[in-house]
Amino acid sequence: MFRIAVCDDEKSVREQMERILSGYTKRECLTDCFASGEELIKSENRYDVIFLDIDMAGINGIEAAKRLREKDKQVKIIYLTSYRDYVGSAFSVHAFGYMIKPIRDTAIYRQLDEAADYLKEEKDDPVFEFQTQNGRIRLPLSKICYFEYVQRKVVIHTEKAVYETNDTLKNMEERMKQYDFCMPHKSFLVNLYQVKSVKGYEIQMMDGQTLPLSQKKSVQFRERLNRYLANML
Repeated sequence: MFRIAVCDDEKSVREQMERILSGYTKRECLTDCFASGEELIKSENRYDVIFLDIDMAGINGIEAAKRLREKDKQVKIIYLTSYRDYVGSAFSVHAFGYMIKPIRDTAIYRQLDEAADYLKEEKDDPVFEFQTQNGRIRLPLSKICYFEYVQRKVVIHTEKAVYETNDTLKNMEERMKQYDFCMPHKSFLVNLYQVKSVKGYEIQMMDGQTLPLSQKKSVQFRERLNRYLANML
């Protein structure tokens, strides 16, 4: 089931979207409609997809999206607008789509199909967002090899790139505690999925890097890794 919000100050648009969404056959759509950005922001419901107008009185669609992103990084925001001038602003808040009115059933269904594909991928492999020196990035959990604390910054090592963020390893450990990450050393937080082998006090990673395993954390890390591997069987 899709939990969907439609936010538009035109009643005719809200009614049209309700009709279109009720005709989507691939998933049941539970739809809430809002007449303003203020109403949408006050909602405590979590949505999979939000269809959002831009040019509204009071809090416009861009500002509403910024506030929504503060509490939900994953929701798919699709703009419905009569103007092309806001494209740059829309994608600054990580919009999933940008559709020009008038609204067409087939175009809405196509966007929902695409959103469903992304949501399935993110369920299987959660995606995290980080603020780096070069802007915000989104990384699938499985692609993160390890975090390293260097000169008061956290370095994010992935399969293909390295990023820096002004954070602490303690905060990163807190974000990752429900997933299979473990600290083998005070300066490293390792994705167990990316561990190739452990020999002595060295951890061989899938990307070819060798990380230290402190003597103090050795027993705990090995037990955690063994439990992880057993659960993978």
